[in-house]
Amino acid sequence: MQIDMKHTVTILDTDEQYVCDDEESLLHAMVRIGRKGIPSGCHGGGCGVCKIHVTDGSCRTIVMSREHISEEEERQGIVLACRAFPTSDVGLKVLGKMRKTVCKERKYGLV
Repeated sequence: MQIDMKHTVTILDTDEQYVCDDEESLLHAMVRIGRKGIPSGCHGGGCGVCKIHVTDGSCRTIVMSREHISEEEERQGIVLACRAFPTSDVGLKVLGKMRKTVCKERKYGLV
């Protein structure tokens, strides 16, 4: 019997934290906690909406569209949140369409 490990995820843009187990994508956990306004797209790695930069910690990833994440970006920790599963506590910055929403919410005190 495998026990899921829980990890703390920090959205560095807003200093928000949430818990994500190692069998749950970073995006799914973010949506599960009720994070409003997060564009979550297809949840299948094909649309590129949930692009993030993992700056601290580590994640296991599954197949992502190379149209949205190059191999070089992935080596630098830039991944799609819907296809990234934490293997430790994680610090991340949001990019692309997701960044626009998160930073707007912070600017107006909605987080």
